[in-house]
Amino acid sequence: MNEQELINYYNKFNEDKRLNSRHGQVEFITTMHYIHEFLKDKKEAKILEVGAGCGRYSIALANESYDVTALELVKHNLKVIEKKSDKVHAILGNAIDLSRFNEETFDMVLMLGPMYHLISKNEKLKALDEAKRVLKKDGIIMVAYCMNEYSVLTYGFKEQHIKECLKNNMLDPDYHCLSRSNDLYSVVRLEDINELNHLVSLERIKIITPDGPANYMRKILNQMDDETFNEFLSYHFSTCERQDLIGAAAHTLDILKKK
Repeated sequence: MNEQELINYYNKFNEDKRLNSRHGQVEFITTMHYIHEFLKDKKEAKILEVGAGCGRYSIALANESYDVTALELVKHNLKVIEKKSDKVHAILGNAIDLSRFNEETFDMVLMLGPMYHLISKNEKLKALDEAKRVLKKDGIIMVAYCMNEYSVLTYGFKEQHIKECLKNNMLDPDYHCLSRSNDLYSVVRLEDINELNHLVSLERIKIITPDGPANYMRKILNQMDDETFNEFLSYHFSTCERQDLIGAAAHTLDILKKK
């Protein structure tokens, strides 16, 4: 991970605007639904959000009276969190080093952004291992990933970069994206996620797609009236756990516990 490039990127990128868009609303509403599903019996839960961005999830959960700590790499984002809420414990830090926290401190650890940007397998494993270390024995980890096929189909074919990608050896013969050390994003397939979980000894409860086809349909979603959009949400919730659809979505959300 090129930390300075990532900081520069998020100093300019408006994450709140993305999550407030129609396709972003699908992702946010779905992710919150599953967070609530696993917090329903834990009213006093302590939550750590690693890579909290501008705090959309952390602030929402803190407003529900959960004890929320937001760890964020980008100082600009921390200032946004602090400006919006005095209920979140906002801390500057990195996903691969949670040494400031004791073992088995949190009931839930959210990693809804770090795996987008951790490039090497070792970095990913370290982040997962740290999340596991600070998680209570009966706790839940939720990890979001950017998916390979969406990237190939949109950036490669739809936006007509496929020849450039092939020429620059950005894809292997099976069209698996090859991340380089200076890349900003890392994309994966389901087998990559499964391997990480195996190596860190985390057990999957379920894996879902928080956005489904929404990112393929951005313009269409924006043109929908509210009634039709609500119908789309109903469709999405009826299909977001279907294993035949998950790998093709822009994102997955892996829901894990300690073995």
